[in-house]
Amino acid sequence: MAKNDFTINSDSKKPKIEINNTTREKFWQNPGFNFWLYLIFILFSLQIYHNYMVVKQEEIPYSEFLTLVKNHEISQAVVTDKMITGVLKKTDEQGKPKRFITVPLNWNNDLALMLEKNGVKYTVQINSDWLEKFIFNWVLPFGLLFLVWSWMAKRMGGLGKGVLNIGNKIHIHPDTLPKVTFDDVAGAEAAKQELKECIDFLKNPDEIKKLGGRIPKGILMVGPPGTGKTLLARAVAGEAGVPFFPISGSEFIEMFVGVGAARVRELFEQARQHAPCIIFIDELDAIGRARGAGPLMGGHDEREQTLNQILTEMDGFDTSSGVIVMAATNRPEILDKALMRAGRFDRQVLVDKPDLTDREAILKLHAKRLTLADDIDLKVVAQRTPGFVGADLENICNEAAIQALRRKGKEVTMADFEAAIDRVIAGPEKKHRALNPGEKKRVAFHESGHALVAEIVPTGEPVHKVSIIPRGVAALGYTLQLPVEEKFLSTEAELKDQVAILLGGRVAEEIVYGDVSSGASNDLERASEIARSMVTRLGMSKKLGPLTYGKHHELQFLPGQDQVERNFSEETARMIDDEVREIVENEYRRATAILTEKRPILDRLAATLEEREVIDGEIVKNLLEEKPAS
Repeated sequence: MAKNDFTINSDSKKPKIEINNTTREKFWQNPGFNFWLYLIFILFSLQIYHNYMVVKQEEIPYSEFLTLVKNHEISQAVVTDKMITGVLKKTDEQGKPKRFITVPLNWNNDLALMLEKNGVKYTVQINSDWLEKFIFNWVLPFGLLFLVWSWMAKRMGGLGKGVLNIGNKIHIHPDTLPKVTFDDVAGAEAAKQELKECIDFLKNPDEIKKLGGRIPKGILMVGPPGTGKTLLARAVAGEAGVPFFPISGSEFIEMFVGVGAARVRELFEQARQHAPCIIFIDELDAIGRARGAGPLMGGHDEREQTLNQILTEMDGFDTSSGVIVMAATNRPEILDKALMRAGRFDRQVLVDKPDLTDREAILKLHAKRLTLADDIDLKVVAQRTPGFVGADLENICNEAAIQALRRKGKEVTMADFEAAIDRVIAGPEKKHRALNPGEKKRVAFHESGHALVAEIVPTGEPVHKVSIIPRGVAALGYTLQLPVEEKFLSTEAELKDQVAILLGGRVAEEIVYGDVSSGASNDLERASEIARSMVTRLGMSKKLGPLTYGKHHELQFLPGQDQVERNFSEETARMIDDEVREIVENEYRRATAILTEKRPILDRLAATLEEREVIDGEIVKNLLEEKPAS
């Protein structure tokens, strides 16, 4: 056993691969040794040697050959049916005998007598150099060409991959890799509870059989990007202790028709050999899109053949074998209905965006590797990141560590987390983009208008920070609000308050300067979208009633963008425009009344913001309560 290169332990259900030290000692497996390059060098050297030997033979006329024979100037000769080669008695400049080659006009029967009479040693051979010519004129050149092409293909396709790249890409996670368990996944308790049942099915398949049931063939995890669908799949495999076959949906598709279907067959064949195991297909929508929904002209034949093969394989394998197919997608609405029917992906698991409690748990999990200061409050960080997914929160922790390193700190402070959140939400600071005094003052009034309206309207969320430091591509300032509690619904009053808050910046400019600037363009766009959504999709219009107007369809060639199909008359369209305008104008008047009444506070807040550039929500509250800014 010690001489074997690889040892496969077949005692346990999960295959273990052990690599002996003798394997690393093999010369041809040395990373510095390239077998193909050495082979090319040897063959090339043989070709040069062959050409060299042929070139060194001097071709002479046959008449001159006869003269040399008569003059006793030839020591040896080899006679064939097509040529005569030999060695002269004369030597070259280096003292070596000269070699010659000549072609006779025809076979001369008296030649043998002449050679023998003149003391020439000669032999007669039948022409049998066809093998030599075939090797050196055909095999060697084409062999060199093939080897060079193979070497270039590997260089172009990456290590272990050729240009065609037809091989399979399925890997079993070996035992030496760190396993992922549910302890490594924070939040998503509902999803973990459903997936734990799958682990029980893999560990104890007889329990479900006793009740007459069967193991689910497929589990589809649905959720926005970055919510941890792939991590949950790996955790299921780690908890169950079974082989894990991860593959992306895009890896099935290649330039050759039929390759994707062949890979599907190989995937399921390997899975059956290593059962019980888990097959995980990430980004299932890459191959599972509804058939006939793509561009015309048959551009998706390969994808549809791959999808058909997956459907066939999922119908063909027996659930008692212990093979479970898991998949993940963030676009379940475009999947083929045949994939979603019972008997294939029997169970759907929703992996949604984390709520406040889950975000705090995720932050605690990622913050374990950080050196935290005593002032860290991860609950506040979780409150400041509504709508963030697990990948975003991990990025926040990493950015906080980078901020601490940038200021040469020995531990990560709350200020580092605040700076990291601001960077992720609003973009990096543009300290080199200095505003002139007039623009800086206008931006201060603009952001102060947002902050005051947000604090005064009934459903406005508390202001957490106001800044007039330019960030990102076009943001000259921003106002951040901290939600008190997690909300999943918005009432009509809350939506109207949001419109008023968005219009507060433009209103402040108009009150102070008598005109407006282009800085409110994004505010107006968002306010108009909220108002139009209230009228056309949420039924929050008394004139138009509780109806929806317009059908939304996702564009085929531009995923993620909607096209609205008009299903109402011109008169209704005019009424919709009037209602949208009325909502926006009413909130504009309301914001104007608030800021006109609070004009002294607006001036003091803008002056403080202009001086400090960044203020927190406490200063805004103190000014509203007529307290001096600290």
